Amino acid sequence: MTRTRQHWVLPVSLIAALLLGLLPLPTLLQPLRPYWLALVLAYWVIEDPDRAGLGFAFAIGLLGDLVYGGLFGEQALRLVVMTFILQRFRARLRFFPLWQQALWVGGLMLNDRIVTAAIHVALGEPTLPATFWLAPLSGLLLWPLIFLLLDALRLGTWRRR
Repeated sequence: MTRTRQHWVLPVSLIAALLLGLLPLPTLLQPLRPYWLALVLAYWVIEDPDRAGLGFAFAIGLLGDLVYGGLFGEQALRLVVMTFILQRFRARLRFFPLWQQALWVGGLMLNDRIVTAAIHVALGEPTLPATFWLAPLSGLLLWPLIFLLLDALRLGTWRRR
């Protein structure tokens, strides 16, 4: 039995991730803003590597740079680094239980913060606040929900329940 794939889910999920990144948050919650684009891209790199590779991550990163108005190429570099690491360990990661995947993705989000901090140091920008390091925690906590939601939409299982 072959499953029909929902091809609309990839572009719609990335657009939703871009919009969630633009969503205004109260000042208190700003440091906890997850890197939605990276979380959604991570799902697609793990589950559909034929459609989401390094070039795709670079293009999505450039789009993210345009949408968020940051340093052009910063998100592209961050997403390419994350995608490279995911591709390297994808075969193992796919068979981890969801809670272990969440820990792994939390580590990836922390690595993303390190890359961001390195870019800021290289550019001579001011030191990032301590709360800057909280966002990977929200990514870790959201990963199971994102994974299950995108998996259900991609496979179309949400309609059969």
